[in-house]
Amino acid sequence: MARYTGPKCKLCRREGEKLFLKGDRCFTDKCAFERRRYPPGMHGPTRRRQKLSIYGLQLREKQKVKRIYGVLETQFRRYFEMARTMGGNTGENLLSILERRLDNVVYQLGFAQSRAQARQFVSHGHVLVNGRKVDIPSFLVKVGDVISLKEKIRNNPAVQAALASKDPNQVPAWLSLNKEKYEGKVLRLPVREDITHPIKERLIVELYSK
Repeated sequence: MARYTGPKCKLCRREGEKLFLKGDRCFTDKCAFERRRYPPGMHGPTRRRQKLSIYGLQLREKQKVKRIYGVLETQFRRYFEMARTMGGNTGENLLSILERRLDNVVYQLGFAQSRAQARQFVSHGHVLVNGRKVDIPSFLVKVGDVISLKEKIRNNPAVQAALASKDPNQVPAWLSLNKEKYEGKVLRLPVREDITHPIKERLIVELYSK
């Protein structure tokens, strides 16, 4: 049997939309979904996609957001309940909470090439918040927090590669980055306009409101 040599991210093509599972690769021409929008397999180009029900669309949107941020169902539901009690737009509150996760902040600052890699750095104790080690990826940062890397991890090839490929203009407006000091600061809480992923949070709110 011939070895499959096509794009690696089959999941995006199977779901029929970009899920941003490959970090910065998803924003380049190398993105598998952009190269092949049809499902994987030898019959992919000729297969028809089944039309999803409203529930199916809502569920798929929730699953997509969970995959983007690397969150399990129990934790995701807890974030939703937190967002609902905050007042204002529940969907936007939910995305703001997800953006404030420490692993996401480490990724957004360019210290890691993906959220999964950022989560590993945090779990291994390589990340400091206000000078103190925090090894909980789900830790929620707040305004004024300073996020930095420990000295021993700064020369890691993975960190150097991530910072080298990070365009300063890609750092969200609610964060500031100091590459020389390997640290970033939370300037304000993230708002809906700061989130560039094509997320339809309204569908998630509708799903959990049933």
